[in-house]
Amino acid sequence: MRIVIKTSKWAIWARRLGSLTIPLLVLPVLLHHLRLIDSPAFFVAALVGLAVSLMALLVSLVALVRLWYTGDQGWSRALVGLFLAHVCLMPFGWYGYLAQKYPPVTDIATVARGELPLLFLPDMANMPPPMLISPADQERIFPNAATRTYPLDAAQLFALVLRLAEGSGWDLRLSREPGADGTPGRINARIVTLPGWIEEAVLRVESVPGGAALDMRSASINAPHDFGSNGKRIENFMIALDLEVTTLLRDNPNANQPVEDDDEEPAPAVEGEE
Repeated sequence: MRIVIKTSKWAIWARRLGSLTIPLLVLPVLLHHLRLIDSPAFFVAALVGLAVSLMALLVSLVALVRLWYTGDQGWSRALVGLFLAHVCLMPFGWYGYLAQKYPPVTDIATVARGELPLLFLPDMANMPPPMLISPADQERIFPNAATRTYPLDAAQLFALVLRLAEGSGWDLRLSREPGADGTPGRINARIVTLPGWIEEAVLRVESVPGGAALDMRSASINAPHDFGSNGKRIENFMIALDLEVTTLLRDNPNANQPVEDDDEEPAPAVEGEE
């Protein structure tokens, strides 16, 4: 007489639910990134994916416990379900960690935000008010998100800033060089984060006594929380620019010297000089 060992239904459902979590995680992110669904729909889809992932985790744990006591088949199914549930819960855990680490903020700037205006898309005209933090909190959490001043003229600094912005892979929507009349240079760029949130960076280069200064703003569009991305973007850009300027001045000691005007008339010779 042959003994038939049945396959645990809990293990079967663990595998099914675990397999379902992958498309529930990947598809909403892909559709949101490609702007095929709006942000509220993406948020609802993400919550559904979280709920199914938690359910898959619970069913997998129950299946493993029952398999231990009953001796039924289905260990591989239960373990696969457990693994897939953990994989899909990892992004939620990561963003949960970031939400605890950074305050709820959607707009960071090194100067008054009105000095660095955003370029809104037509459908973003009714975006909700930004979530802000105090200057003291910004300095404490993002110490490198501050105005930079360098011993370069505005045109030299703007060229470095533009090169870094292009190298970052941002979508440049506006690029205006500093004017001869002292008009500041400006760059507006759009960034799409991995989950599909739209963010915008604004950079301003202007002449100041002794050189040129860079101010920057980074803001999220219709996002409930930036998870630190805007502040870190400004910090990373400023640190990268510090390195670029340091390298430029090291390799070109005269880079910060004013350019002589070729049309300037020569000074009159002093009597006694040849």
